[in-house]
Amino acid sequence: MSKKMLVIGEAREGALRNVTFEAIAAASKIGGGGEIVGVLCGDGNLESLGQEMIYQGADRVVTVSDEKLKTYTPEGYGQAVQAVIDNESPEGIVMGHTSIGKDITPKIASRLESGLISDVTEIDTDGGEIVFTRPIYSGKAFEKKVITDGLTFITIRPNNIASLERDESRSGEVSSSDVAINDLRTIVTDIIRKSSEGVDLSEAKVIVAGGRGVKSSEGFEPLEQLANALGGTVGASRGACDAGYCDYSLQIGQTGKVVTPDLYIACGISGAIQHLAGMSNSKVIVAINKDPEANIFNVADYGIVGDLFDVVPKLIEEIKQANVNA
Repeated sequence: MSKKMLVIGEAREGALRNVTFEAIAAASKIGGGGEIVGVLCGDGNLESLGQEMIYQGADRVVTVSDEKLKTYTPEGYGQAVQAVIDNESPEGIVMGHTSIGKDITPKIASRLESGLISDVTEIDTDGGEIVFTRPIYSGKAFEKKVITDGLTFITIRPNNIASLERDESRSGEVSSSDVAINDLRTIVTDIIRKSSEGVDLSEAKVIVAGGRGVKSSEGFEPLEQLANALGGTVGASRGACDAGYCDYSLQIGQTGKVVTPDLYIACGISGAIQHLAGMSNSKVIVAINKDPEANIFNVADYGIVGDLFDVVPKLIEEIKQANVNA
């Protein structure tokens, strides 16, 4: 049975986040051939972003543009998205399990008196039913859920569901919806991002993370060079953040970001359970640590026992040489 699906898109600094495209792919699988309608909120002209959603698999896109939506607030975006939902009456809603997604989707679900399956990592079919898999207990176990009645409302974890192939021959309508955004109780005047420039941590395909073993903020420099050589970005354990070696925006773990890159290189990280909760589902894990008994080796696919300040420069040289010979 086909379903009309709504995909709430998310943009940052004028570009759509990859998880938006992954959400379209998830909606396609759930909808079974039903219409996929994208939703974009912001200010100014959103038509080009809407067209990109169509190239990535949406059938049409509804935009809501208002200066009050220039920066995200749950109140403003909540009003805009709710108005589109009321007008479109979808049978399913999908959004990325990002900081914005985790904030706004429970509010929308409450207003709709709907269930919500959050942090979905896999979508399968079983006897005609859609089965959603999500991690529980900080990634130590997984549960499978089916929706027996009502709206199919989910958020998906970035980097787990492959996006559809981009096709510029696809066409569809990008329309604007005139939604009156009531006065906001909270106004965001400025956003200062302290995270490293480049690839977004939660969507990075390659992450090089440092722990207390980096010893100082300068110790992150070779990790940044390795990340740049691999086209990735840098993360950190809470221990490194607590020690003042880097900003907390880089923290990966139970109280930080949960990441699932294709490659995770842990440098000088012991492997505390709180850190493992944030990265243990990475596709390939490489651990570099002087202590052969470090817990990180228990989850690593590949382990190097050695000083990261000796190992990482050698890895950088090997990667550079491989790129030259490619």
